[in-house]
Amino acid sequence: MKKIFRNMTTAVLLSAGMTACFNDLDTMPLDDNQLVSEQVYTTADGYTGMLAKCYGSLILTGQKGGDGGDGDLEGANEGYSGYVRLLFYLQEMPTDNFLMPSSSNGLRKCLNLQWDASNAPVATWTYQRLYMTIAYCNEMLRECTDEKIADRGLKAQLAGEVAAYRAEVRFIRAYCYASLCDLFGGVPYIDETTGVKDIPEQMTRQQTFELAESELKAVEPELKAPGQNVYGRVDRVACWFLLSRLYLNAQVYTGTERYTDALTYAKKVINEGGYPLARDYREIFLADNESCSEIIWPLVQDGQCAQSSAGTNFYVKAFVNGPMDELYRTGVGSRGWGNVRAKMTLVDAFDADDVAFNPDDTWGNQKKDKRAQFMTALPNQKKETCDENGNMTSTYTCGYGYIKWRNVTRTGDSAPQGEAYTSIDFPLFRTSEAYLTAAEAILRGASGGSRAEALQYVNEIRERAYMHGAYAKAGVRSDVAGAITDGELTLSFILDERQRELASELVRRTDLVRYGLLCKGRNWDWKDGVFAGRDVDTKYNLFAIPETELTNNPSLKQNEGF
Repeated sequence: MKKIFRNMTTAVLLSAGMTACFNDLDTMPLDDNQLVSEQVYTTADGYTGMLAKCYGSLILTGQKGGDGGDGDLEGANEGYSGYVRLLFYLQEMPTDNFLMPSSSNGLRKCLNLQWDASNAPVATWTYQRLYMTIAYCNEMLRECTDEKIADRGLKAQLAGEVAAYRAEVRFIRAYCYASLCDLFGGVPYIDETTGVKDIPEQMTRQQTFELAESELKAVEPELKAPGQNVYGRVDRVACWFLLSRLYLNAQVYTGTERYTDALTYAKKVINEGGYPLARDYREIFLADNESCSEIIWPLVQDGQCAQSSAGTNFYVKAFVNGPMDELYRTGVGSRGWGNVRAKMTLVDAFDADDVAFNPDDTWGNQKKDKRAQFMTALPNQKKETCDENGNMTSTYTCGYGYIKWRNVTRTGDSAPQGEAYTSIDFPLFRTSEAYLTAAEAILRGASGGSRAEALQYVNEIRERAYMHGAYAKAGVRSDVAGAITDGELTLSFILDERQRELASELVRRTDLVRYGLLCKGRNWDWKDGVFAGRDVDTKYNLFAIPETELTNNPSLKQNEGF
């Protein structure tokens, strides 16, 4: 069991009574404050519990664990409703990365870029979960004032931690607003001062961006120094990372580019963060990745104490099936669902020589690019994601599996927590993205960087992917450098490199929108519902504000085109 959850799971139980006001959530939470605060906040552990609840709302799905019922969101399939599984549907399915044949819960609408305000429940649940997390954060901030802590006689017990608690909670809230800005545009504003009967006012997309930015700037000095926090909790580096990501996309969010700021904060992550690149790319996505050096903010999973079908459990089981486990150790045995496949465009992003799976080299040690992790060895399997008549099929012989995530340790052993649920921490923020952010920002005109520096950042990522030079490892092929020349360094190359490096890590839709390629100019499997793909209306650069929210707050303005 991972230490963070040994501590945090116990703490969450202390705050379990605080969740009742959200498990009947079918609209945006208005922060109903009918909570048992005097039971929860009488001890220092109670405060730790509520902090855990703020983090855990992005990891768990309900109050019992293991899809055991009493889910957070009423009307939502609990297994579907966890945060990173929801983001997969919104950030990966509409893009050139992955598909699922299912049409339930709006998945086909996400795949085909054909959603509206009412036909994609997974988008509604994402909106609701982010606001639920904001509501938890607001509750924590109301109760974590110096005055209340002193009145409860906890000042000495919480000395030195209160400022960090508040800063972390404000960071999580800012992250939620940044995510809402990216997915939905301008959204309603609630904070710890919002009353139960107050009707939240909708911000513009620019105001939503500015809110997240200002909160991050405010909490930066209050967050713990790089590497000084408990594993699973954020420190100052997470703040720098999120600012760099916000600024890279500022042109989309506000109409004003902020590439110099993106470069500034990306370089802080790289040079001051203390989260160096892992020596082996493949080890970032294993069951013992809590020891991985480059993960800045992990969403901690544990096969015993943080069970759900919505976290990395999904990223293993949906990507593999039982027959795959006969070819390599998946860590979940025969429990795989096998209902996610790579689109042809993702496969074609890699050198064709690296794509094939070799049963005698299950880690891909002899590949050039070790990121090319596909399953191609199933009977009758083919790269095309359609049958012989050009139709989508549910037989799963069409399309290659993507086997980046494995519920085993770096030695290849099964996770100590067992096969029923995975123990892979989800790397929500990791350092390699900062390298690619810095390179892209420079190519887009950021001050304070040169093409030579951008080339160095990209080649560092590629050297690691090819395990060449400083990343060479005994028994692993390292004769190909992977480095590119200055002439090959273009924005288009960086977009493709981000696909190779970050596939399934919940940024692809954002990347394609930033490049102006999500809706027009580039096509892939099943875009607009046809196998060859075709352009769609640019309104699909955003998701619609959910119909339920418009019903409950008629003052909300729907995104253009919906």
